[in-house]
Amino acid sequence: MSRLNEASKKEWASKVLALIKGGNTSAAINQIKVAPSVKDLKQLQSAWILAKLQPPQPHVDTVIADQIDALSAPRLHRSP
Repeated sequence: MSRLNEASKKEWASKVLALIKGGNTSAAINQIKVAPSVKDLKQLQSAWILAKLQPPQPHVDTVIADQIDALSAPRLHRSP
């Protein structure tokens, strides 16, 4: 069961990268904003760097970095 889950997470990064390559950056940004985990975002970030897309799209870099920061930050909890 965990192998299936791991494989689907790897596919997430490739699917989002395909959206970006296809020119549908708004859909890709929406997917990035609801990313499953920091690990998935880092996989996407690595694939994004290796892809070296032209023309460069700095807003996608910014959204990825912002989401990594948001998911990495400690959560504030209210006591009951």
